[in-house]
Amino acid sequence: MLEPNKVQRTALKVTSWVGSPASIILHTILFIGSFGLSFGGYVPLDRMLLVLTTIVSLEAIYLSIFIQMTINYTTESIEEVAEDIEEIQEDVEEIQEDVDEIQEDVDELQEDVEDISEDVEEMSEEDAEEEKADADQQKTLTDIQSDLRKLMQDIDKLQNK
Repeated sequence: MLEPNKVQRTALKVTSWVGSPASIILHTILFIGSFGLSFGGYVPLDRMLLVLTTIVSLEAIYLSIFIQMTINYTTESIEEVAEDIEEIQEDVEEIQEDVDEIQEDVDELQEDVEDISEDVEEMSEEDAEEEKADADQQKTLTDIQSDLRKLMQDIDKLQNK
């Protein structure tokens, strides 16, 4: 995610503080104090209102700038996260396609193994050569079944990820 620069960190801190209860309390105290000075006769009312209006206007201008900077930073961060999610989704889709292809290959191998098993069962044992051929085919079948089991385990691992 983006690291905010100094100005952005300041904007984030200011907008966070302005939205806090401490900010409400401080502003309330300042406003009460300003009116108290005026009504107490220490500062003329029109001068106090002029100064207070100027201060509040400047505060509003800067605050709106800080808020917009915070929104811009947040928007950039959200866009980066959205891009990351899209990339992850594409990777997941590719993995799913690979798993589907492997599953098709496993299905074909399983059919071949079943055909070989049926062929082995149907063969007659007429002589020693046929027995040797049967033994070879049985060994091949066992090897294929072993490879198939390993392949199925690999598929299960991929699907569980």
